[in-house]
Amino acid sequence: MKNIKGILLSLTAAALLFTPAFGAGDAEKGKALFNDPQFADGKAGISCNTCHPDGKKAAKGADKERKELEKIINSCIVNALKGKSIDPTSSEMDDLIAYLKSVKAQQ
Repeated sequence: MKNIKGILLSLTAAALLFTPAFGAGDAEKGKALFNDPQFADGKAGISCNTCHPDGKKAAKGADKERKELEKIINSCIVNALKGKSIDPTSSEMDDLIAYLKSVKAQQ
């Protein structure tokens, strides 16, 4: 009985780790946010893509620690886009990070 419980617990944990809703992010949604000048209530009329065409230069930071990358993204949103920082645990943050990682993987 202990073995069955252990196996079920292991399978449940593995399923949670590989579920997209568990923080993986959607690169296509991230790309749309990256190109949206109104993202995060931005008042500057520009998008992330304005300063980082095709995400190429921004993707260099995609291998940084998650918390550092979240700070960098929010700094750009607040300072360049004149928008409101987004919650680091939000799906938008997951999507932006997924997009940057996808661009990095293509370089």
